[in-house]
Amino acid sequence: MTSNAEMLALLQEIQEQEATLVFTHFTNDDALALGLRFIEGARAEGKAITIDITRHGHQLFHYALEGTSPDNDLWIQRKNRVVQHFGHSSYYVGTELRSKGKTIEEASLLDGTIYAAHGGAFPIRIAGVGVVGTITVSGLPQAEDHALAVRIIGAYLAELAAQ
Repeated sequence: MTSNAEMLALLQEIQEQEATLVFTHFTNDDALALGLRFIEGARAEGKAITIDITRHGHQLFHYALEGTSPDNDLWIQRKNRVVQHFGHSSYYVGTELRSKGKTIEEASLLDGTIYAAHGGAFPIRIAGVGVVGTITVSGLPQAEDHALAVRIIGAYLAELAAQ
């Protein structure tokens, strides 16, 4: 079991990721480029994931690798709702709830069958604008879903900054 101090450190780390992984713009071409990077990364690591990228409720990219199922699509929808509602990654919200010993139902009166505060949905945040969508991974344990999202988004933003 994770201690409260470890959860607080993890919350700080996720907050820093969210503050750092910010886009200057986010186009349909960005969604395609990012989605393809997720597929390449997952295949290289032998991971079965479904990836979804949505902006303003418009699904721009969605792909399910072999080994996933329709359940992953349902998890994506539930995780995305958490980001849309709270403006934070689903992993952040879930970790914050666990640190308080609460469920999403207890803390926010949200239906846990519709909202999933489990890692994997990361906000698409545009500088000066705010959260405009989600990049969501499903198929791995929640910490791995989140870590994969952070790693690939970070690499993509670093490439854009180097151009």
